[in-house]
Amino acid sequence: MTYTVTVIGATGNIGRALSERLLKNGVNVRAVGRGKDGLSPLVQLGAEARIGSIDNMAFVSDALRGADAAFLMIPPHYGAPDMRADQRHLGASLIEGVKKSRIQRVVSLSSLGSELASGTGPILGLREFENAVRGVPGLISVILRPTYFMENHLGSIGMIKQAGINGSAMRPDTRLPMVATRDIAGVALEYLSVPTFTTNMMRDILGPRDYTMLEATAILGAAIGRTSLPYVQFSEDDFKRGLESAGFSADVARNFYELNNAFNMGWMQKSALRTPANTTVTTLEQFAREVFAPAFQKV
Repeated sequence: MTYTVTVIGATGNIGRALSERLLKNGVNVRAVGRGKDGLSPLVQLGAEARIGSIDNMAFVSDALRGADAAFLMIPPHYGAPDMRADQRHLGASLIEGVKKSRIQRVVSLSSLGSELASGTGPILGLREFENAVRGVPGLISVILRPTYFMENHLGSIGMIKQAGINGSAMRPDTRLPMVATRDIAGVALEYLSVPTFTTNMMRDILGPRDYTMLEATAILGAAIGRTSLPYVQFSEDDFKRGLESAGFSADVARNFYELNNAFNMGWMQKSALRTPANTTVTTLEQFAREVFAPAFQKV
């Protein structure tokens, strides 16, 4: 029997990896994205492109209608003047699309810490979306709560090239779990490759182990031949200015500082207990060799 799965955000790190694996498993994929060029590699693999914006509820509804299941996520808009309003608007469009299409099963991307009601920056928007998904009558949903993405380190490449340092607003000794996005896609695949799951559930995804930012910097540095790469903790003002100079809005920068502070305070890490079920395989060392170093060389 052939299944059809709609993948929202199919050109992102998680959506692309998920779509590729679903196609390899013989699943029909409706790949949703904003542009033809970004979707063309998936089309070449056999996906059906659905080109449009998820802020259009009618488009979302059409992309979901008739599918056996869907992967839902709110794409980040780093230039949004009001991050929470943008998340709320996109989330409402997705939820209305789910209701109109009458799709029965979804796997939704949320985040570690989404049970916290304050102090987590962008995660608060995912908390609202998670609750909205759970509130759709008759919908069977799997909520994924991954931790800090290893791919976030790719944003430091320019800093390393230009200033010779790695840095963020997190303390150098803050320990936090880190996960490769391909492993998040792998967990989503467990449910969507044969979309017949019948139980609502939430699943944390915590990566292989916890790392400090000092450890992470040493691992990344070793992979690019910079074994003495220093890590610098930025002040709130410097952190925000750095993000804004990279094109982030002031409100988005403020939210991401709040998220960094939530890790520093230990709030995010305390929300999930590590178990074999939420521990994934890709180590930061492997990510550094296979993803970070090649990306560093291309810049």
